[in-house]
This record gives sequence, structure tokens and C-alpha cells, in this order.
Amino acid sequence: MEHGDSRIKTSKNRYAGRPGCAALGGSVAGYRAFQPPMATGQTAKSARTVVIAGVPDGLVHNDVMTDILTIHFQMSKNNGGDVEDVMYPTDKRGVAYVTFEDQKVVESVLKKVEHRLEDKRFSRYYPLKVTRYSENVFSSVTCVLNMSMFKEQFILEDLIQEMKKSTDLKFGPLQSNGRISVQGSFPDIKLLRDFLLLKAKSISEKDKREKGMSHQTPRRKQQQHGLTTDISNFVHGAEKQVVVLDTDMYHYMKSFFPRTFVLNDDTVIFDITDGDVTTLYIENAGSRSDAAQALQVKQKIENWSIKLHKILRKERIDFKEHTRDEKQRYRRVCESMKPRYPRVLIIFYDTHIDVIGNPSEVFEFTKKVNDKIQSLFHSR
Repeated sequence: MEHGDSRIKTSKNRYAGRPGCAALGGSVAGYRAFQPPMATGQTAKSARTVVIAGVPDGLVHNDVMTDILTIHFQMSKNNGGDVEDVMYPTDKRGVAYVTFEDQKVVESVLKKVEHRLEDKRFSRYYPLKVTRYSENVFSSVTCVLNMSMFKEQFILEDLIQEMKKSTDLKFGPLQSNGRISVQGSFPDIKLLRDFLLLKAKSISEKDKREKGMSHQTPRRKQQQHGLTTDISNFVHGAEKQVVVLDTDMYHYMKSFFPRTFVLNDDTVIFDITDGDVTTLYIENAGSRSDAAQALQVKQKIENWSIKLHKILRKERIDFKEHTRDEKQRYRRVCESMKPRYPRVLIIFYDTHIDVIGNPSEVFEFTKKVNDKIQSLFHSR
């Protein structure tokens, strides 16, 4: 990343006691319409492609399954049409990509209520899920909420049940330390944040009403004061702003839009990454502190995030063998392809590779990488 005058610091332990995912006082970027600046030819292919999930794995040879999928999506009873290409197998088990010659077929195929994959070699039919390739894929994240700050005022199990009714998020088991894992879309995470903000506000108002009551024990007063202070820092902090981003989106912004994070000497950003989620804490640190400065930085980051959420796609290439040779092979192939796709970000992990960019370039890049890997495998 080109730092310029930016001051971004990474801290794993800063704000460690606060709710995960910046559930209180955080700001989750929303969604707005934004047209991607892509070349017409490239856009056409991704717009003519659908993602097929639920393909039965291992029943027949991959080439045979490719033919079965081609026939299925060419049949008029399935609202199909001429198929240009079928990409199967892919790095995602049970997932295939079907590209049609005419974009209108995509709309027709998506209108069919249920797709059943049938063949005389199958003992039964298999339901398929068909979605647009260009649909947003930065919509699902996993994070951990620290609910311990609510335990003095609520029964956590009841509060979590109420949260489940308010959103479509998936919740893991509640841990003894008050932490719980949450998975779902960014809009739903935002709804959860708003829900918790209302709960925090009710606690804060109740604490103010009860403040000064003589029958409270010193320990109870101290607990409530600590809770109110914690909430106040998130809800009413004038010089601190919080933004929640998808981790890969954050990496993309740092790589291709570094000026988004260019600050003056009085403002500093701390980033904390927890799996799929990165939380940015924007603070005024100089002697000439100005609350408006941190807010402006926050808004600038949010605006870019909103736009990028609409125009970017992420594909994951999973390692099959998990050997050092395989990882090096993938790295060499990816790096050899990279000059042809300068706006694609490649992030290498121990178990997989994330490829991020506009849908058409990501589609072409991952396909060529997979084709190259397959050719290297067969030549051994």
C-alpha cells in the first residue's frame, strides 16, 4: 500500500473488551446502485453467466456431468437456450458456471421456479440453485459479538432469541464468556447493530434515571458506571468514529484506493481484523482535535465501500492437496496471469486464494488459472 500521509496502525488488542464487529457505535457500509466501469465485451460474458449450486458430485465423470448440465440448460422446458460454455468442476464442490450465448436466456432461466437435474444414470433428481454470476458476493461475513456488557441488564439467552427474531442472521452457541459467533449479510449485520444500539440506549437512559439512588450498593454503582462509560464511548464519542468493512474489501481499498486513507497529522486510524471483518477506529490524536475531521474520513471510507460493494466480486480458489508444491504452483500461475489483470487483487492464504475485482475480470482470471493448473496436472 502507498501510505502517503496516512497513519494507519494495526492493533490486535486495542478495544479488546468491546463488542465484536463494532456492534455498538460501528458503521456498516450499506448498498446503493452503482454502474461498474467495465469494457462492453468483458461485461457481456459475466452478464451471460449463471452460478449453479447443488450439482451432484462424484456420480458420473466430470465430462459427462458437463454434458448433462449443458443439455439441462438448453432445454426449453427449463427456460434454457444456447449454451456457450460450462465450467465444471470448479474449486467449489457442487458448483458450476454456465455461460449462455444470449443474455436474455439468463433472465429466462432465473424465472423458472425450480430446476431439477435429471438423467437416466441418476437414481433421483437433484434440485439446483441458480443465481446470477454478477450478484454481490461480499454479502456474507462471520464475526464474533461480545455480549458480556449486557449481562448485568439482560438475560443473554433471551436477548439472543430476540436478536434471532429481528434478523436473518445465523448464530452460533453462546459461550460462557458472553461471546457468540454471527454469520450473515452486511445489511443484516447493520440491522443487528441498530437493534443493539437501541438496547444500549435503553440501558444508558435507565442508568441515568437510577443514578444517585441511595439504596444501590457501591459495587452495583461501579458496574453501572462502567457499563455507561463503555456505551458512551461507542454511541456518543465525538472524536472517535467506527467503520466496519469486509476484510477483503479493506485490502482492495488499500491496494487500489490508498488516498481514501490519507489523513492529516491530527487523525489516526487503527484497524482490527477478525476473520472476515475489519473494524476501523478513526480518532483525532493531535492538539488541534476536530471531531468533524474524523467524521469526514469515516464518510469518505463509507462512500467508497458502498460503491465497491456493488461493482466487485470475490472468487475463492481452494487448495486441494494443501502441499507446499501445490501452493507454489498456484502462486506461480497467478503471478504469471496478474500483469494481464492489473485491477485484480490476489490474496494468498494457507488454505486458499481470494481473487477480487470486477466480475468479468475475476471470472476470466479464475478460469484461466484453473485451466492452467489442470494442464500442468495432466502434463505431469
